[in-house]
Amino acid sequence: MRVEKKYLIEEVAGHLKKSEYVILANFDKMTVADVAELRLRLAAHKAEFHVVKNSSLRVAAQAMSLPNFDTALTGPTAIVVGGRNSPGVAKVIRDFVKEKQKIVVKAGVLSNKLLSVKDIERLAELPSLDALRAQLLGLLNQPASMFVRVLNAVPQSVVNVLQARVRAVEGNK
Repeated sequence: MRVEKKYLIEEVAGHLKKSEYVILANFDKMTVADVAELRLRLAAHKAEFHVVKNSSLRVAAQAMSLPNFDTALTGPTAIVVGGRNSPGVAKVIRDFVKEKQKIVVKAGVLSNKLLSVKDIERLAELPSLDALRAQLLGLLNQPASMFVRVLNAVPQSVVNVLQARVRAVEGNK
């Protein structure tokens, strides 16, 4: 294998190792300004947009035992990788597609599972990682707060009864 090809494959493999997801897209209608804008939006989620050769991506993906996405490797291909918030990255791409209509999502991989375009759209509909954590904490906190309310209800009802009796006694004077 030529040194140049080996370098390109290693570079693509390095990109793929940055995250547990990769989104493949066709970028042929994008201008340099569009690519710069998308990269800026993705940077907020610590994700990156890279143009890659299909052959290099195919070899690197096989070396990393990623699912076979050869059917998506037609035409110009760019990959989006990096960051830990895959739903947030999918939202950025979805919004960019709606606004510009210059990029076409081909496929994706998340945790070594092949994603279709529909799967990526559903991923974009998920709440952010922070929102999911908040929901989980709320669910975990709810039984404890209900238990405290039940424990507090008995003494509170006793206090209410005593206060009512005190008012009744003071009212009889």
